[in-house]
Amino acid sequence: MVIRVFIASLSGSVVIKKRQQEIVGFLEANRIPFEEVDITMLEDQRLWMYRNLPEDKHPDKGNPLPPQIFNGQQYCGDYEDFFQSKETNTVFSFLGLPSQGSVKDS
Repeated sequence: MVIRVFIASLSGSVVIKKRQQEIVGFLEANRIPFEEVDITMLEDQRLWMYRNLPEDKHPDKGNPLPPQIFNGQQYCGDYEDFFQSKETNTVFSFLGLPSQGSVKDS
């Protein structure tokens, strides 16, 4: 399975861009193979992401926002979930990957 990070390259939100960069930077720094999926360019992938998010991750209004993280077909979480796993040093478990010892901070 490959880690897939759903991003929005054309987002006007600085917060979203920073969150996407933090996740991608962490994965790169820890040599975790991943694929970026740009939901602003790939309509079918955007719809796939929306359909495969758990109900509790859908906002009351509007659409779910990137970044969203999957391991293959399995939903891992959003930025808040990633941040919590980083804080508790459980990122590999969060991503559904075997532990690789201590995780570097990015």
